[in-house]
Amino acid sequence: MASAPVQSNQGPALQLQRGIVKMVLSGCAIIVRGQPRGGPPPERQLNLSNIRAGTLARRAAQGVPESKDVPDEPWAFQAREFLRKKVIGKEVCFIVDKPKGIQSREYGMMFLGKDTTGENIAESLVAEGLATVRREGIRGNNPEQARLCDLEDQAKANKKGLWSEGGGAHTIRDMKYVIENPRNFVDSHHQKPVNAIIEHVRDGCMVRALLLPDYYLVTVLLSGVKCPTFKREADGTETPEPFAAEAKFFTESRLLQRDVQIILESCPNQIILGTILHPNGNITELLLKEGFARCVDWSMAVYTQGADKLRAAERSAKERKVRIWKDYVAPTANLDQKDRQFVAKVMQVVNADAIVVKLNSGEYKTIHLSSIRPPRLEGEEKNKDKDKRFRPLYDIPYMFEAREFLRKKLIGKKVNVTVDYIRAATTATEMGGVPAFPERTCATVTIGGINIAEALVSKGLATVIRYRQDDDQRSSHYDELLAAEARAIKNGKGLHSKKEVPIHRVADISGETQKAKQFLPFLQRAGRSEAVVEYVFSGSRLKLYMPKETCLITFLLAGIECPRGSRNMPGGMQVAEPYSEEATLFTKELVLQREVEVEVENMDKAGNFIGWLHIEGVNLSVALVENALSKVHFTAERSAYYKTLVSSEDSARERKEKVWANYEEKPKEEVAQLVEEKERIAKYRPVYVTEITDGLHFYAQDVETGTQLETLMESMRAEIAAQPPVEGSFSPRRGDICIAKFADGEWYRARVEKVESPAKVHVFYIDYGNREILSSTRLAALPPAFSTRTLPPQASEYTFAFIQVPQDEDARADAVDSVVRDIQNTQCLLNVEYSGVCPHVTLQFLDSKDDVGLGLVKEGLVMVDVRKEKYLQKMVTEYLNGQESAKSARLNIWRYGDFRGDDADEFGFRR
Repeated sequence: MASAPVQSNQGPALQLQRGIVKMVLSGCAIIVRGQPRGGPPPERQLNLSNIRAGTLARRAAQGVPESKDVPDEPWAFQAREFLRKKVIGKEVCFIVDKPKGIQSREYGMMFLGKDTTGENIAESLVAEGLATVRREGIRGNNPEQARLCDLEDQAKANKKGLWSEGGGAHTIRDMKYVIENPRNFVDSHHQKPVNAIIEHVRDGCMVRALLLPDYYLVTVLLSGVKCPTFKREADGTETPEPFAAEAKFFTESRLLQRDVQIILESCPNQIILGTILHPNGNITELLLKEGFARCVDWSMAVYTQGADKLRAAERSAKERKVRIWKDYVAPTANLDQKDRQFVAKVMQVVNADAIVVKLNSGEYKTIHLSSIRPPRLEGEEKNKDKDKRFRPLYDIPYMFEAREFLRKKLIGKKVNVTVDYIRAATTATEMGGVPAFPERTCATVTIGGINIAEALVSKGLATVIRYRQDDDQRSSHYDELLAAEARAIKNGKGLHSKKEVPIHRVADISGETQKAKQFLPFLQRAGRSEAVVEYVFSGSRLKLYMPKETCLITFLLAGIECPRGSRNMPGGMQVAEPYSEEATLFTKELVLQREVEVEVENMDKAGNFIGWLHIEGVNLSVALVENALSKVHFTAERSAYYKTLVSSEDSARERKEKVWANYEEKPKEEVAQLVEEKERIAKYRPVYVTEITDGLHFYAQDVETGTQLETLMESMRAEIAAQPPVEGSFSPRRGDICIAKFADGEWYRARVEKVESPAKVHVFYIDYGNREILSSTRLAALPPAFSTRTLPPQASEYTFAFIQVPQDEDARADAVDSVVRDIQNTQCLLNVEYSGVCPHVTLQFLDSKDDVGLGLVKEGLVMVDVRKEKYLQKMVTEYLNGQESAKSARLNIWRYGDFRGDDADEFGFRR
């Protein structure tokens, strides 16, 4: 504090000191501080000499049973208020005429301004009748004391203050220290500004305020922020956090004992939250802007002046790296501007909080939506249905709705991406069961000015992540997300609804041959069906979701031959064909997660449907051929799209692009000669028929590899006998290759096709072709030495060429019985004639070389399937002649004549 010598009438020169009034304790006690120099300044208490003002109210001491609240003395509060309004925050000068003594109090005179020519504070108080003069020990030669006595006499004569009529009893204020129900008290003010005086500053963001005009003394915590605080140690001392003292001084110097307005905003856990408004500004925003405070989420929601202002103030302090932010590093500090904000096209919705976008450079990037968490299973739900194959998209409540919301709104659209932070990669923790996560780019994604994350949260399809207070890696629109979540909770939307959660019973027919066969006629009759492309395996192989049928199917594009990608084979990794990746990428960009229409024509032996896929009038098969990423397959000849496919292929071939890059056109004469020379190839090989199905398909083993199978079985059974499997130790899952104990008590290799329950497991014996339903106790893990890599499955599925099986169940059963009687468990000769769902073959008896299929036709047990290929016409003619002879003799299905002429459905037959 500045000081200068001044001459006293009573002796040597006394020191004139200057300072700024920090606080008025009472009508005669003032705290003065110096100017700040790199931190909070020193301060001292000065009591005005020769006068006495009333004592202010005092609360009962805690822990002292007999202690009571002491009310104001008459005119004590008015004296304090007179002095407060006159000197608080103003520069004063003072002379200490009685230094600290036994009572550690300093007494002196105080003047407004920089020298003693200013207003004498003590004289002003006495003149207003707000203080009395201490007349004991008055010296006659002391003019200051004499003047005070004269002023007191004048006040008495004028009946001012203490000397007014009635003794001043009516001036005692009724202090209210305890509020019984703080929440109701806050609500009763309806967030309207209340006049107040700041009586004490605990730290930068907590004050004690006197609410007017009812004199409630309340502690108020500033909404939306937190300043460094003073930690109380075990010994009672307080240790300030960095910048705690500076933050407290910043608030004190602006608010302490100032007239303000307070908006009481909320009262969680008996803590009153509020905003203090001063004519010179909002202290909350100022603290943030100067780096004395940080935003806090839990109280930000109740801040009535606009949370965006607080975030902007905090952002300003971070950018300038002031005070508590001196070591701050922005989450995107290492990113160039073009990597922080960009426009991209959405190609895929990975999850309810992640999308794949395509940048202008052609690069693909996975973007996670900042600060939100997709739906997930909680508690006991995680442990349910362990035996069931878990499908998060359909089994987690609201996951499908969230994905669909994003898919319909974003797929194929351009969006604005603002990167908020990069979440570093994490490693898995075995103890906590937390999986590893790769590095994540987290951003705010907007389309048409709409924040997608906020829209998702407002519909109750995602929740907002809560962060530690010092975690700055969060959405730049975090407050809007919290507000959206609050609205969703209030309205009971989505995850916050008390209604039963939606259940999606979606049947996965992929790889389920039997189910696919049952479903095939329905899809064929339906014509064009709506579907959503869920996954793209390759350029021509996709997984589709059929909304109306609520099922998943594997779909193969008809009419084309697409380059195959790399894949694991029993003999090792198969190398990808040229342009397979380009074809896959082309299909992904065109149809992935889009709504399409499909026409199903057929299915293959693995249960995959074959047909045509259309998107916005574009046939995907034609588009692949047109872009030289596929060739036309001969099976397209009978389709309505054949001419378009051939035309597109000719155009691509002429351009010599991609799959046609190395194409060299051959002379037409040579091509014609090849066509003429093409004829049926009869290359019969010996097979052993092991199983015949109800649909007249059969399974056969190649005789050449029969010895290998016998050797493998002997070795496998010997190993199992030496080390028997533990009963019940194997948990079967669909698709597993295992060993199963057949009715004869022997173990065979098998594939799990379906798991209804532990007691009902459907298995397929891969070396023999038969099926069985077993208990899981009769299953065990397949020893690695006898896997399908050692010896591929030996049972191959075939069907008879040139044959059409009757639809009538009795007629079909007669045909099957005849075939079982003639060829099951016998050796025959087999020749592949043409392909289909499975190879179509002719079968000859080993001894007589008679055609088994032709024999069925001649017996009138089946009809002829007329093929149009020229090289097959000789065989077709022979079969038709056999059919005519059966019809003439009215054998079996022809006993009532040619039922196909009038389409006689009453007999159970159709053309």
